[in-house]
Amino acid sequence: MTSPVTPDTTANDEIGYRGATACSAAGISYRQLDYWARTGLVEPSVRTATGSGTSRLYGFRDILVLKIVKRLLDAGVSLQNIRTAVNHLRSRGVTELESITLMSDGASIYECASADEIVDLLQGGQGVFGIAVGKVWHEVEGSLATLQGEVNGVVVGGESNDELSMRRKAKGA
Repeated sequence: MTSPVTPDTTANDEIGYRGATACSAAGISYRQLDYWARTGLVEPSVRTATGSGTSRLYGFRDILVLKIVKRLLDAGVSLQNIRTAVNHLRSRGVTELESITLMSDGASIYECASADEIVDLLQGGQGVFGIAVGKVWHEVEGSLATLQGEVNGVVVGGESNDELSMRRKAKGA
């Protein structure tokens, strides 16, 4: 599965999502997003901030990782272990991510690529909770389907069915 791409974009043109949109889709605060970008935990892959007045643009994969980081933090996993997991996820191919389940005992994070690996981990008494990356993938995809992104500075996507958007359309603005 690939990142959502509109028909008029090429394979190299990834949709970028501004910080507020990334926060909404990942379920995090802007303060968390900014801190994680500045500390290198999850940096935007489409466009980094290059100074005052420029905005970061996050790709689909970035938002997927943001949501996973949020879930791991909520489960009590240390930021140090999360950094290790994020680095590992970055090294994986995009298509591989959808089939991964991250398991944790609250201290360590384990990657499982099959149901057998999950069972083996649980039988060893190590896994307490799991995050099916494929499920998170679909959640992020659903969230982004209704939000606006950018490709080369052009706004794409997003459902503009709210009252303000409809008024603007009616006025021709």
